[in-house]
Amino acid sequence: MNNIPTTALGLAEQGLPVLPLRADKRPLGNCRACDDLACGGRPNMAAPGPCACPWPCHGWAAATTNTAVLASPQWTAAWRRARTIGYHPGGAGVTIVDLDNPAAVDWARTNLPPTRTVATTRGEHWIYSGTMRSVNAVRASVDIKSTMSYARWLGPGTGTLTDLPDTVRALAEKTPSSGRPTPRAVTVPAPAGGGECRHRSPAYLERGIAMAEQRITEAASAVHATVYRTFLAVLSAHGRCGCLTEAHIARLFTAAQTKGESPRHCTDAWSNAQTALGM
Repeated sequence: MNNIPTTALGLAEQGLPVLPLRADKRPLGNCRACDDLACGGRPNMAAPGPCACPWPCHGWAAATTNTAVLASPQWTAAWRRARTIGYHPGGAGVTIVDLDNPAAVDWARTNLPPTRTVATTRGEHWIYSGTMRSVNAVRASVDIKSTMSYARWLGPGTGTLTDLPDTVRALAEKTPSSGRPTPRAVTVPAPAGGGECRHRSPAYLERGIAMAEQRITEAASAVHATVYRTFLAVLSAHGRCGCLTEAHIARLFTAAQTKGESPRHCTDAWSNAQTALGM
């Protein structure tokens, strides 16, 4: 891709919410003003919020079609650091079935209706019109990317875009075929709270939990450390004002167990994070 900023601007003008990705294909990290999403996350089509940060540092939630934002000094600097373009499929109204190897592609050709396809370095993206929740590892080497997720822009692809079929939606309801045990419910008391609540809207907490789940789910290595750091970040932002519930904690534990963590490790990581914060 010869000119990433120009290409990104053109895609945004066509209605594709874009964001810069690093050489490792991950979004830029949070700036100091937004460490651990203290700002609440950047507004976008799928998850509106109060953040006024001018930097593209919020992962999928930074994706935008606003050409004025994309051409701002902060984003111009970020595009110079970028090595590829990402986009938010849910914000674009589509769902990607990410097929990570030839075997997964063969499975899709047998089991899914044809649609627009884009070649990747190891397999293909099958793109359908319509959105759904994003789920990793719905079967071996198959991920679903739509809302609250991002994907690399690899070109417009070939074939006719078709409507999201029930066969794809059903994949999200199946137990991931990763060989890992099914996540087990673990009850951990929510922090008592009592401090000043900085949360300016219900979307603030929801976005923080959703992005924490995503951070755990997308961990390619050092899962133990990622789980602990994520728990620490959530407790730092939401643990002292009483808005964090046991249901929120259960979502984080489920994400961690899906990555292979044991219920015991989840409980220990949560306890260690509370101790580190003096809670």
